[in-house]
Amino acid sequence: MKFGGSIALVTGAGSGIGRAAAIKLAEGGATVLLVGRTVSKLEAAASEISKISGAQKPEIFSADVTKEKDVEKLAEYVQTRFGDLHILVNNAGGSSQTSILNTPVSEWDYVQSANLKSVFLVSRILGKVIIKGVKTENEHKANRAIVNVASLSGHQAGAHIPHYSAAKAGVINFTRALALELSPYSIRVNSVSPGFIETPLTEEGLENEQFVKAIEKNTALRRIGKPEEIASIISFLASSEASYMTGSDVLADGGWLIK
Repeated sequence: MKFGGSIALVTGAGSGIGRAAAIKLAEGGATVLLVGRTVSKLEAAASEISKISGAQKPEIFSADVTKEKDVEKLAEYVQTRFGDLHILVNNAGGSSQTSILNTPVSEWDYVQSANLKSVFLVSRILGKVIIKGVKTENEHKANRAIVNVASLSGHQAGAHIPHYSAAKAGVINFTRALALELSPYSIRVNSVSPGFIETPLTEEGLENEQFVKAIEKNTALRRIGKPEEIASIISFLASSEASYMTGSDVLADGGWLIK
């Protein structure tokens, strides 16, 4: 199994892409730590993973990854419980609908924190745990990777989501900077930019039939994506199959930008 013996941590693992990614990593043999704010969602995801034949028992940790103290406690738990970390998936995020001229500072700060500050905090603090593992391992160098979930909106500004678009563009460039900084340790850092995917973030919009038809019309593949499709890309980027990829962003938008 390609992730056998690996410890993987996924933020925002209670639903959507995070949940699908955690399941995919577990299917590959990783021991997965599910991180999020809502314990009930994490427990449901852990229960699903526990039913996978041959999967390692998953664990959960409740944390708000926009808060430094929470992330520090998370790092302490990883060190105490596992003593190492091989794969980190920064998926936590959130958004709202607004226009630039009507965006309160508080709303701007919330979206930036949820989507960009969280990636910075988790990468900075948990990145040190990954580096420590690199320094203490023997001659056999384990595959170690960070995958950040960005967005199509980081490439093309979305309507009424200026704060989200700005934050996700930041995630793409932060990924490049982190990849360069961690390259001496052979820790790879890449991002994936999903287009329109069926997740809790898009759930309300996808209830609007006209909105769905507009997406299908403007997407080359003429459909909305599934979380599992993005999870497969995350799994690839996190694996040794992508051993010569770092600082890259994989755009998975169903062909939105080529229309």
